[in-house]
Amino acid sequence: MTTKRTHSRIGSIAVAALLCCVSSGQQSIAADDPIEAAIASERFPTDRIQDDWRKPAEVLSFLEVAPGQHALDFFAGPGYYSELLSRVVGPTGSVLIYNDALYTQAAHHDLMVRLTRNRLPNAKLINQPASYLKLKPESLDRVLFVQVYHDIYWHPRDAAEPLGNAQKVLGNLRAALKPNGLVVVVEHVANDTSRSAVTEIANRLHRIDPKIVREDFELAGFEFVSESTALRHPDDDHTRSVFSPTVRHRTDQFIYKFRKR
Repeated sequence: MTTKRTHSRIGSIAVAALLCCVSSGQQSIAADDPIEAAIASERFPTDRIQDDWRKPAEVLSFLEVAPGQHALDFFAGPGYYSELLSRVVGPTGSVLIYNDALYTQAAHHDLMVRLTRNRLPNAKLINQPASYLKLKPESLDRVLFVQVYHDIYWHPRDAAEPLGNAQKVLGNLRAALKPNGLVVVVEHVANDTSRSAVTEIANRLHRIDPKIVREDFELAGFEFVSESTALRHPDDDHTRSVFSPTVRHRTDQFIYKFRKR
């Protein structure tokens, strides 16, 4: 005679088996895709919360990052993307986590926590001025800028000059990239901006006009490859600071890919 308890037990076993199959399937997918595996790996809960609005799978797929490559995370801050890059490229690859003095000061504690106990053994920290970044020639496969390219034009209060000179920065990166190496830039969209107003917009809104970025890269010897619309938010009119609660984490963002010519 079958009892309610027996039905309940059978139901529980069936649910457990189903969950096991789903979990196994997800693990199989992750194992086949280094990017999905990196995202599914043991990461900080605070990073996982950011996944929803950062869309790392789309960004890293667009970067075409893969195991064995050597990548640089530019103005990496506390290293959200540095960790993902480290896990994607794996033990035969490497990641340079680059911050200048201001970024290092702001992100030092969180970055040290991320790197504690040798969590990312293939990652190396670099702290140098942006315009004078010293890198080994033709040593990099990929470079990633995430919401930081405008900071090259940002002029901090009391500083003698902006954080970098675009042509010096890009010239150094181009020399460090291998032939056909790729750079991806994720940035907050600014409305049409004259060259003379780029720093003012960077200071006030922390945005940049996409055409300025493309002009900078093409002038430095890069080829524009394509654009991803994964982070576009058409409701953003580009007139508010990216830190405004009305658009925070929901700004309209462009994602450009460039190749070393």
